[in-house]
Amino acid sequence: MTSHEQPGAATSTAATAESPERVAKRRSATRGAFFAEFVDMFDIYLPTVVLTPALIYFQPPGQVDPGTAAIFTSLVFVTTLVGRPIGAAVFGALADRLGRRRSTIISVTGFGVITLLIALIPGYGTLGVASYWLLIVLRFLDGICLGGGYTGALPLAMEYSTKSRRGLLGGVILAAFPLAYVVITLVGLACFALFPLAGPDSAYAVWGWRVPFVLGALLAFALAVYYVRSVSESEIWQAAEAAKAEGTSQGGAGRPLLAVLRSPAFLQVFGMMTGFWLTQNLVTLFLPTTVLRNLVGLSNNQLTVTLLIAYVCLVGSYIAAGVIGQRIGRRRFFVISGVLIATVGVAVMAVLVNGRGLPLGLVILVVVVFSIVVTAPWGVVLPYITERFRTDVRASGFGLGFSVSVVIPSFYAFFLEGLGGVMPYAVAVLVLLALGGLLGAGGALAGPETKDVDFE
Repeated sequence: MTSHEQPGAATSTAATAESPERVAKRRSATRGAFFAEFVDMFDIYLPTVVLTPALIYFQPPGQVDPGTAAIFTSLVFVTTLVGRPIGAAVFGALADRLGRRRSTIISVTGFGVITLLIALIPGYGTLGVASYWLLIVLRFLDGICLGGGYTGALPLAMEYSTKSRRGLLGGVILAAFPLAYVVITLVGLACFALFPLAGPDSAYAVWGWRVPFVLGALLAFALAVYYVRSVSESEIWQAAEAAKAEGTSQGGAGRPLLAVLRSPAFLQVFGMMTGFWLTQNLVTLFLPTTVLRNLVGLSNNQLTVTLLIAYVCLVGSYIAAGVIGQRIGRRRFFVISGVLIATVGVAVMAVLVNGRGLPLGLVILVVVVFSIVVTAPWGVVLPYITERFRTDVRASGFGLGFSVSVVIPSFYAFFLEGLGGVMPYAVAVLVLLALGGLLGAGGALAGPETKDVDFE
């Protein structure tokens, strides 16, 4: 059962949505969701930007085998990735049973505490190899809490939004993702400049990397305080709970996770998001680490400047995508975006994989165009996924649909290796990008239009 099967909102409810009190609640919930997404992405990028250069602090002295070093590095990211779907399931169910606000406060406080603990971990010289494994365990627990941070906050904001503004607000909230990347990159550059990195005993390796982690913890605590003081529980969720208590609605029968997993809506969202996560990973992971660095040949400074410009542009493009999706329909927007990724995105990627020797200005322009085309769906996913599920399972549906679908695309490197066995590597990249776009478009076609769904 999806939210399409619910009755429409009463006229009195629509009137309430325009009251000053309702407007104030909507603004508070929207601010909270925006900063929840920002803090979540800030914490996610901490290892990528600031911790990787300092991993020598957690490793045995002397030369470490490159393969072993690669495993050490990858585990820091993989454990967080594994934790996120678990957190989405746990805190999604909590948000559907106990409330979006309470779930958000618990999860945000959790990853604030864990992030602070990571900042206090001693190095190899103090704990030996246990310091590294302590880092891995804490990042896994951090991933669980991070997976719950947006699971309650984002549906809460959507439930306070008027129907006609969900697209705009969804785009604004998700725009916190590229903004967080810009901020953490600037913070990282400042730390690199202030604390020189020159071996495991240098200022940066010993304590310079800790500063952004402490900042991330403080942001999380500030967010938790904001939810305690300023954000009200979802009135729509409270009404649904009251209806269940009165016996007028069976809802998820107290088992929101099971209800979501049995829902055709979940399978459709999972398929669509798997395709768009695959294309997203090619932007956020494969593009900077392989294409721009190895194939195009950008230096570290050139790469940083290119990505900063691209992500600044993405802040505006996410918001624009949300507005366009509201106008033309979310289903139609996803289908068009998937086709554009499989055509225009593939053509632009073909320029990049053969782009060695291109002027830096042209590379930046091409990267901006590619990033906007491929990430366009992300300005629309928040309202769409929340509209696909009933109120009593909405947080679980959003958390699972958004996070579980990232698992398969995370193995994109293995897919590229497999395709590389039967075709040139550069062609394999284009094939995988096209497959992701078409899978996203096909997944959207398999579902209904949602922009006129009533949550009440």
